[in-house]
Amino acid sequence: MSSVLTDLFPHPIVQAPMAGGVSVPQLAAAVSDAGGLGFLAAGYKTADGMYQEIKQLRGLTSRPFGVNLFLPQPETADPAAVDVYAHQLAGEASWYETELGDPDSGRDDGYDAKLAVLLDNPVPVVSFHFGVPAREVIDSLHRVGTLTFVTATTAEEAHAVERAGADVVIAQGVEAGGHQGTHRDRPETDGSGIGLLSLVAQVRESVGIPVVAAGGIMRGGQIAAVCAAGASAAQLGTAFVAAHESGAHALHKQALTNPLYARTELTRAFTGRPARALVNRFLREHGPYAPAAYPEVHHLTAPLRKAAAQAGDAQGLALWAGQGHRMARELPAGQLVEVLVAELAAARTALSAGGAR
Repeated sequence: MSSVLTDLFPHPIVQAPMAGGVSVPQLAAAVSDAGGLGFLAAGYKTADGMYQEIKQLRGLTSRPFGVNLFLPQPETADPAAVDVYAHQLAGEASWYETELGDPDSGRDDGYDAKLAVLLDNPVPVVSFHFGVPAREVIDSLHRVGTLTFVTATTAEEAHAVERAGADVVIAQGVEAGGHQGTHRDRPETDGSGIGLLSLVAQVRESVGIPVVAAGGIMRGGQIAAVCAAGASAAQLGTAFVAAHESGAHALHKQALTNPLYARTELTRAFTGRPARALVNRFLREHGPYAPAAYPEVHHLTAPLRKAAAQAGDAQGLALWAGQGHRMARELPAGQLVEVLVAELAAARTALSAGGAR
């Protein structure tokens, strides 16, 4: 593992920041205490909400951790398409006895305010999703001692991450659960993402900064594989959704291994941006018609998802999951890290023994 990373965490395991309440301080603390790198997700929170979680996390662990930010998105949505989708969702609102959200509730996710908090109260790592922050943002974080990670889904995006001065690129394969971290949302490229092993190899040959691999990783043997392909560490999200400390809804945790949810799809149904989720009723019925409109669709469907959770209806939830979801294990997060480390060591031993024959 790159020395940039080993100074932060001894095991090559990063807990993915999962917005929407999954990446709670208890989860991040457990992962960091076990020798991985725990993350908080600032997405969909206020700046003060993020700050309060950081304070809580610092009270739970003295180990390094990270905070993830969503970059503001350009105004590219067609208002008429959003209106049509809202009309299509009217039946959902009636069924759940709630109102649709306001699609114009804001598009920058409080980015500037959150950056100000992170500059005044520095954390060890800040990562970015949905694009590359400005060079001056990265430089300002460096000045306060914060390392920067940025997601990329192609070698070209990884080049942009390196040019901006980031310390680490997160190579996110198409297998990943939740939102694809593409730098530009291009509907014409939907479904054309690159598999993780191919992506890691391409990125490794394209940039000089350390690479963290993300996408469908659930076992230590897979961590060994991406490290053999050129990654310095692996980022796991779905594997930690089922952890005891995870803030995921119980229905979400159960769905990961429920045979009723046999597969995942990339969909715009819940947020207007491609994100991988377990296929349920909502995704099947609305995915084909959802417009490219983030965060407008996210705001529009937020009350529906909240009402579905309150009603105990997993068919109306955004069940974010990577392609390896059926391999999820319900363990304490620290124990899961220990198991992954043991599996990684066994895989490396097996590889070494095979090479010695």
